[in-house]
Amino acid sequence: MIKENRSISQGLIKEMNALLLSGVKYTPAISQSGQKIKKPANPGKYKVHPNHVLQTDGTIHFYTAPVHVADEMENLCRWIDENIYSRHPLVIASITHYNMVRIHPFDDGNGRGARILMNLVLIKKGYPVAIIKNENRRKYLTTLNQADNGDIMPFIKFIADALIDTEKSIVDELKRLA
Repeated sequence: MIKENRSISQGLIKEMNALLLSGVKYTPAISQSGQKIKKPANPGKYKVHPNHVLQTDGTIHFYTAPVHVADEMENLCRWIDENIYSRHPLVIASITHYNMVRIHPFDDGNGRGARILMNLVLIKKGYPVAIIKNENRRKYLTTLNQADNGDIMPFIKFIADALIDTEKSIVDELKRLA
């Protein structure tokens, strides 16, 4: 993807999801009656049923309805294309990541796909990847929630901090090897 300098498109994002879910036959889900079930996986295909998540405060967060996913993803790809060369890569990568998670276009792999897409933007612009560590999951979710409520800046700062931490880790490892 990088070597060929492919533009970020719906097709590319679907390919990434298909690769992420390669070999996955089922994804865990909860039925409307609250029972754990196995949903057939559809790697590389947009969701056909609504998806949502139960938040820690007990409320349900609903993602973009399936009927609107293709349009929302087209808008996201167009926005990336229009801004990737004129705005700071960290801002583009963060907003791209947030919107992929906000839309939640697939049945599975949305978070991983959003992180890969974010890092694809960073790499295309000559930056290292930003690794979001599991130990920072609570802050990650908190800043995503703030973005859902109209304030994207804490999420951009969170991604900036992850990028700085990743760069420090790379420098520390290079020093260790020298």
